Amino acid sequence: MVDWFEGEREENLWEDGPAPYGDKLSREEYIVQMRKRTKAAAVSIINFMEDTPPSPYSAPLSTIRHQLIRSATSAGANYRAACVARSGSEFFAKLSIVVEEADETVYWLELLYDSKINIDREKVVALGKEWRELTKIVSAARRSYRNR
Repeated sequence: MVDWFEGEREENLWEDGPAPYGDKLSREEYIVQMRKRTKAAAVSIINFMEDTPPSPYSAPLSTIRHQLIRSATSAGANYRAACVARSGSEFFAKLSIVVEEADETVYWLELLYDSKINIDREKVVALGKEWRELTKIVSAARRSYRNR
């Protein structure tokens, strides 16, 4: 099994830290960057799956392809929805969906990596690291919102 997160332990993934936009970016700039980043990450998943060759394990690959694209695009769409939420509870609910869908995306990438399906495993690792980082960022934002 691949070391997806360069030695990070699961219990360390959710530690509190400073606001991700800190002194360098305004809140608005941070939101714009995260919208772009979640969209780019979803597009990367779509393009990766489009470039994945057919497999003798076509039924499992078809299922993983569908679920992976669904969870990645849902995370991006729900982040955008959170940015235009009409209330604090709607914002929190949308961020919760983003966390769930981003983590599900990591799960499907792990399955793909561990399977016998002929794929570019280095690309899967790179995608997995990006999606895990997105999971951590949005989880921290959700936690910060809840704790304020």
